[in-house]
Amino acid sequence: MGAVAKVDMAPNEGLLRLARQDLLAMPGYEPVEPLDVLARRLGIPEERIVKLDGNENPYGPSPKVREALARFPYYHIYPDPEQGQVRDAIAGYVGADPEQIVVGNGSDELLDLTGRLFLSPGDSVVNAPPTFGIYEFVARTYGAEVAEAPRREDFALDVDAAERALASGAKLMFLSSPNNPTGNVVSRAELERLLAHGAAVVVDEAYAEFAAESFVPLTVEHDNLIVARTFSKWAGLAGLRAGYGVFPPAVAEAIRKIKMPYNMNVAAQAAVLAALEDRTALTENVSMIVSERGRMAKTLARLPWLRVYPSRANFLLCQVQGRQAREVQARLRERGVLVRHFDSPGVRGCLRISVGRPQDTDRLVEALTEIGAAVV
Repeated sequence: MGAVAKVDMAPNEGLLRLARQDLLAMPGYEPVEPLDVLARRLGIPEERIVKLDGNENPYGPSPKVREALARFPYYHIYPDPEQGQVRDAIAGYVGADPEQIVVGNGSDELLDLTGRLFLSPGDSVVNAPPTFGIYEFVARTYGAEVAEAPRREDFALDVDAAERALASGAKLMFLSSPNNPTGNVVSRAELERLLAHGAAVVVDEAYAEFAAESFVPLTVEHDNLIVARTFSKWAGLAGLRAGYGVFPPAVAEAIRKIKMPYNMNVAAQAAVLAALEDRTALTENVSMIVSERGRMAKTLARLPWLRVYPSRANFLLCQVQGRQAREVQARLRERGVLVRHFDSPGVRGCLRISVGRPQDTDRLVEALTEIGAAVV
C-alpha cells in the first residue's frame, strides 16, 4: 500500500470545528523526555547520561518492588477499582483515615480530578507563579480563569495577593510545598490564612519527604484542605505513576465517584504496597539525597556565575548570571548532562537541577567548570 498523504487543517476545519476552541488554542504542558529517547537523540549511551532534569530518584525503587512486580500473578485481571488495600496502606503511612484517600495515575491525576469536581467554565483559580505548570494547565482545561498571585522576589508566597484573589470569589487554589521549581516551603501560618477564606486549597506535597514536613494532619481540622502526594520522588516510582490525595471524607467519596474505575493499574498497586513495606530503606535513600543536596549546593555556589537558591526539595534552582542559561543547558546536554531550563517570569534565566548521586554531582560540576572556562 502507498503512503497516506498528510492533510494540514486549520483548527476550525474538519472535525476540529466541533472541538472546544479554547483547548485547541491552549499551549500544552512541556514534560521531560525519557532516557532512551534522549540517548538516541544525543547519540550517547544511556549509562553515560546524567539525567538531572526530571526530579526523579537516582536510586530507583526498592528491590522489594522489583521482586513484587516479578512475582505478581494477575496481570491479566482488572485491578481493584476501590483500591482498598492500597488506600489502607497509604492511610497508615500518612496517618489519615482510609476514607480520606484517593489514589491515581500519579498525583497529576488527583489534581485533574479536583479540577473536574470543582471547576466550571468561568470559575476562578488562584495560582502563585513561578510554580508547577500543571496547575494552570488543569484550570484552563476546565475553562476556568486563572488569578495570579506572583511570588515575591525571594519566591516567598505573597499571602496578601493570594488572599485578595480568594476574596474576589475564587473557588480553588493550587499551592506547592516545597514549591517546584523554587524549592521553598509554605508555613502553617500562611496556609491557615488562605484556608480561612473557605475556598478549596490544594497543597501539592510531591517533595514533602525531602522537607520532612507535611500538612496532612491539618486535613482533619479544615474541610477545605486537600493534600496531593506521590510515590514518584521519594520512592522512585515515577515510571509507574502512583499518586494519591488526602481529601475531606465527603470530597474523597465524590472524587472516587467521578474518577475512572481502574485508574491505578495492578503493577502500580503492587509497587506501592511493596514500597511501603520497605520504607526504612527508602527513607535512607531520601536522607542520602538530602545530604547530597547540601553538598551540591555548596559546590555549585563556588561558581561565580551561578546563584544557588535554598531548597527543601530534591532539586536546586540556579540563576545563571553573565551568560545565557539556555546556552549553558545546551552545552551541558552536549556533555550528556541534562538539566531543566526556565524562561518564564520570576525564573527567567534559571536552571533547575535535580539532585543525583555524588558521582552525578561530580560530572555536573566538571561540565559546568569546562563551560565556564570556555566563556571569555
